[in-house]
Amino acid sequence: MSIKPYKTLLSAARDEVVINKSRFIGAGCPCETEEQALDFLKAERERYKDANHHCYAYVIGANMGIMRYSDDGEPGGTAGLPIIEVLKARQVTNCAVVVTRYFGGILLGAGGLVRAYTQGCAIAVNACGVGTMHPTARYLMEIPYPMLNRMDFFLKSEPVELEDKAFTDVITYTLLVRTADEDGFLKRVTDMSEGTVEPLRFEELYHPWPEA
Repeated sequence: MSIKPYKTLLSAARDEVVINKSRFIGAGCPCETEEQALDFLKAERERYKDANHHCYAYVIGANMGIMRYSDDGEPGGTAGLPIIEVLKARQVTNCAVVVTRYFGGILLGAGGLVRAYTQGCAIAVNACGVGTMHPTARYLMEIPYPMLNRMDFFLKSEPVELEDKAFTDVITYTLLVRTADEDGFLKRVTDMSEGTVEPLRFEELYHPWPEA
């Protein structure tokens, strides 16, 4: 499997802003399928069922292959398109944003609506946070008890994330390592253990890693 890094929203969150007495609630959510994006839209509509508009956009696929948006009754091009333009500008995918509007009685005009929905999406993205999903390998690694302290010290300086450490007749580590770091990590494990430790690769997945 050959997969590439992509940016996405890290968590579901919302924020809001009042513009000329209209209340705009921006809500975002990571999602991996179009069905999940539509479920999120449905939930936001249910949460704010008395609102005037629920304008949205979502982008699905590591290559941003699916892009959909809706003005939900606002003048054409003033709501859904500004939302998706923010997502494209932030280069995020596998996510959805819904901007809910409670009309406050003052018409904003086309330009004002574009700015308002742009801001509504931006505050949603900021509330959710943006992170990079990297191709990542999951490894199992068994070591004998006399090597415990040495291995723990070694891993502190390695580009890995320790998921689990189980103690039975041996110690079994479950580790995550970015595929870009695999070769170097495996070589250093071999050198450190003098060839006695052989990590077993059993899964490749996307995983969020902090930016360097």
